[in-house]
Amino acid sequence: MSRHRTPRQRIAFGLVLAFLGMLFLLDNFRVFDARAVLSFWPVVLIAVGGLKLSNARRPADYVVGGTMVLAGVLLTLTHMGVIEVRWRDWWPVLLIALGAVVILQGQLRGNVDTGAQGDSVASSQEPQVDLTVVMGGTQLKVDSQDFRGGAITAVMGGVEVDFSNASINGEAVLQVFVAMGGVDIKVPTDWSVIVNGIPLLAGIEDKSVPPANPAKRLTITGYVIMGGVEIKN
Repeated sequence: MSRHRTPRQRIAFGLVLAFLGMLFLLDNFRVFDARAVLSFWPVVLIAVGGLKLSNARRPADYVVGGTMVLAGVLLTLTHMGVIEVRWRDWWPVLLIALGAVVILQGQLRGNVDTGAQGDSVASSQEPQVDLTVVMGGTQLKVDSQDFRGGAITAVMGGVEVDFSNASINGEAVLQVFVAMGGVDIKVPTDWSVIVNGIPLLAGIEDKSVPPANPAKRLTITGYVIMGGVEIKN
């Protein structure tokens, strides 16, 4: 079972935890009012959206990340009293962004056979995975014998990817971005899994059994926020 993270990611995550711990400690001793800072929680949306934009590969990634950043900026400015935003007027923008993601997702799927029935599992022979799910769910079976990686985005949705009949020539990198959603990944028994993703109030669980000969490696990187990723055989 591989659960490694790069030093830079580990240090950044540790600093965030240490900062939050110090903030609440000072609040407990009445040295500092943590509520003065926590009222600006929308900054988290800006940070998460910025992370998504920094790793964006597809137009759908820019839509998701940009929407998070815009919502975070508007909420922060509202808390600061700079502007006044009436969300009952602006909530349809979320529907517009969701519609854009759905359209882009349909254009970017390439040669993925979704089947005639709604409950069918989509299948793909493509060497790369490119999935974006927002407030929904999808199942994908990858049969490529030269899988090279790709990207999965799940926002308030779920994704199940089955690589049981796929193969890797060396190493493949799969980038995930999960926000209040879940991703289940099934890998063959001859694949070695390396986890470099960062969970934020979330979990990344590798239940796969390491092979005796780790010649085929799947590296999973990215961010999981208030969600979960599970890898198994």
